[in-house]
Amino acid sequence: MQPDPFKNSSDSLLTPAKTAFAIIPNDTTDLPTATKAVYVGSGGAVTLRAVDADADVTFTNVPSGSILPVRVQAVRESSTASDLVGLA
Repeated sequence: MQPDPFKNSSDSLLTPAKTAFAIIPNDTTDLPTATKAVYVGSGGAVTLRAVDADADVTFTNVPSGSILPVRVQAVRESSTASDLVGLA
């Protein structure tokens, strides 16, 4: 296993993500963990629920390769962007 010089460093919103996972948009199930950001592989609209929000919001015309720096609890099926990756 490769050594990790940052293994004992504390995690914060300002530090890089420690894990990444594929996001499958779903209207009834939240993500397995809240994200620090979402990577958009193929552009379009991303409808999401932020961690402290009471309602969904849609980011439109998000270009391919973008990173949305939003703490997200859910991504909805109405999203047209694809190849989404949660960064946590």
